[in-house]
Amino acid sequence: MEQLLDTFYAQPLWLQSLLGLTLLFTAALLVNYLLKHVILRIAAPYLDRNTRTIDKAAAWIATAAPLLIISRGIALVPNLPDEVYTLVRNSAQALIVISVAMAIVKGLTYANELYERLPRSRNRPIKGFVQVVKILVLCGAAIILISVLIDESPLLLLSGLGAVTAVLLLVFKDTILSLVASVQLTTNDMLRVGDWITMPSMGADGDVIDISLHTVKVQNFDKTIVTIPTHRLVSDSYQNWRGMSESGGRRIKRSIAIDQNSVRFLSDEEVIDLKKFKMLKDHLTAKHQEIAEWNAKELAGEDAPVNARRLTNIGTLRAYIVAYLEWHPRISDKFTLMVRQLPPGPQGLPLEIYCFTDTTSWGVYEGIQADIFDHLVAILPEFDLRLFQEPTGRDFDEALTR
Repeated sequence: MEQLLDTFYAQPLWLQSLLGLTLLFTAALLVNYLLKHVILRIAAPYLDRNTRTIDKAAAWIATAAPLLIISRGIALVPNLPDEVYTLVRNSAQALIVISVAMAIVKGLTYANELYERLPRSRNRPIKGFVQVVKILVLCGAAIILISVLIDESPLLLLSGLGAVTAVLLLVFKDTILSLVASVQLTTNDMLRVGDWITMPSMGADGDVIDISLHTVKVQNFDKTIVTIPTHRLVSDSYQNWRGMSESGGRRIKRSIAIDQNSVRFLSDEEVIDLKKFKMLKDHLTAKHQEIAEWNAKELAGEDAPVNARRLTNIGTLRAYIVAYLEWHPRISDKFTLMVRQLPPGPQGLPLEIYCFTDTTSWGVYEGIQADIFDHLVAILPEFDLRLFQEPTGRDFDEALTR
């Protein structure tokens, strides 16, 4: 060993430095190889196989070890000029800072992935908070990196941040707004991944597929993806259909326009004829008895039919629709059900159906709604009622040929 040292120191100074650097970098490369190609491969079966993120984090940590050897071992290289010593040491330390920062970032990503595997992650996503921590880690790493490269204390850089605070606030304005919005969305449970939202101002009408610090991604039903700034979901208005989905029922609120010229009283013969409807029989019997008792009491001695109470075809239709909806197997009995008249106008007399289906599936819901209105439109002639619609060219042709 002494002979080797004597031989080493007998060499020229520049050769001593070159040999020292060669040995140092060889040791660093050897450590790098052992960590990445031996130790990590041995540890691979014990790591999480559902993601590659943890492997990347371990690789960044393994990268820091040989760099640490270089930053510490460079002082042992003899006869090295101060400029070269400083350059190698600072460069190695800067790369260590980058490696450690990236390892922490990957570790945070892995922590978020683990959390997203939990059932409660759908209600309380932490991706926005994780991204904030990543930004803080990278900002801190940038400060330390600059201080290492210029060989000054990080406190010197921090002391000068006060002068550029306004600039930083301007640069990170969207990040700050998004951070506040992300906290509000999460703590108030305003939005979850999987929610169906409608936001016309942003062209969004679909399911939320991702919530991050700066953006929320919505996949519309036409399979396009809309990216919404997170803070817009707090400052602007949007509609969240989660309540409908969780209730188990979806509302039908649609009207049919009745031609007002077809509304009239029913004769006794027509009332008897309408009793053939099973769903109207009890209603007509009770209503006929009620009207007969009222007329007998209030119109005693009068025979003018104009003063008597009588059944109307549209009132009987309303009773039929209510009975039909109550009978319908796909209309829920847990929610409001009613049939009402809206104010009449130039477009006829609107008869609105208000009820809820027993499913929230869009396709099934539309099928139930269509079946109901198919039946109602077809049943109108039984009550001698007509739908109102604007006259078409065919209507004018038929009028001219009469």
